[in-house]
Amino acid sequence: MTYVIAQPCVDIKDKACIEECPVDCIYEGPRKLYIHPDECVDCGACEPVCPVEAVFYEDDLPEAMIPYRAADREIFDDLGSPGSSRGYEMLPKDHAVVEAEPIQHPA
Repeated sequence: MTYVIAQPCVDIKDKACIEECPVDCIYEGPRKLYIHPDECVDCGACEPVCPVEAVFYEDDLPEAMIPYRAADREIFDDLGSPGSSRGYEMLPKDHAVVEAEPIQHPA
């Protein structure tokens, strides 16, 4: 099991979760942050610091946000597992689930 960053993060990307993650498994895409499922150690440190409540334990995703489980897995299909997001540039593109979301403007 792992944690997933879901729809509330799209176009917000607060990044508090990145600062809190002890294993640097959160990667930045153009519109959303992604948790690498093979690098996440299920510590849960990212969940309480997210100001928009976008981080969910994989089994606790609301039904409407289940596609984000696949997004957080499939975005790494080509990248593989670098072992850490520290020093890694932004992912070249977002997953199709994210790209299909209308642009949100932070309040």
